Amino acid sequence: MLDVTFERLEDGNRLRVARLGSGPPLILLHGYPDNLQIWSALAPRLADRFEVIAFDWPGMGYSDPWAGGASPFQMANRLLVLLDRWGIGRAMLAGIDMGAQPALVFAAQHPERTAGLVVMNSLVLWDEVTSWEIALLRRFQLNRLIIRHFPSIVFNRAERTFLPPGMSLPPELRSDLWNGFRQVEVRKFISRMCAGYQGTLPRLPELYSRITCPTLILWGENDKHFPPAHAERLHRAISGSQLSIVPQAEHWMVWYLAERIAGAVRAFQGI
Repeated sequence: MLDVTFERLEDGNRLRVARLGSGPPLILLHGYPDNLQIWSALAPRLADRFEVIAFDWPGMGYSDPWAGGASPFQMANRLLVLLDRWGIGRAMLAGIDMGAQPALVFAAQHPERTAGLVVMNSLVLWDEVTSWEIALLRRFQLNRLIIRHFPSIVFNRAERTFLPPGMSLPPELRSDLWNGFRQVEVRKFISRMCAGYQGTLPRLPELYSRITCPTLILWGENDKHFPPAHAERLHRAISGSQLSIVPQAEHWMVWYLAERIAGAVRAFQGI
């Protein structure tokens, strides 16, 4: 597990952050029902070459919510605020699941601030095939209802479908993720975020051609929700990007295949 601190921001809100290592900044962006601890196995493996920073998105995990909406564009704006606060002029970004879309938006809108980009296992194309569950939840907006009222169903289903059959999270990590996600205010925010993402997803592809930083599209071959077709189309949309499909990898590969993912990031950066 990563050691964490709580930063008190100018508006009084708290942000949960983990920092380790030294070198060029690498910002890790989680999805849901995760928080920064989903990076607990990967971050130490990169800390000898990077200053690794992981945080709970405002409104998720154990960070206080910020005012405003929750689309990928607004999440990217929050990332910009944090980089300015930390005095980071330029950073490499790595995002998974609903952390990847803000990373893509940020790279397109702030090329001078983006040293590199790693995109993993995410809904990056609104019209691409997904699991039947994701398609059903998106179509009827059931995700907002289920997240608000049936958190254990959402979390348990994520654990079963994000990991290989028969594998489960260790108790300490599972407890941290679950106790963050189960909070009513967190689930309200995630519900709004799902609506914001669904409404803006069709706008994202027009940004991909504007991404000029070195980009690695790193995808789990066996991701049950977002198959490699997403990765292949994204690779074609981002000029000069690299595509790497991780054999037999599931959605939460950054945790249980951390050594392999760290190797891919190192190779991408040429270190």
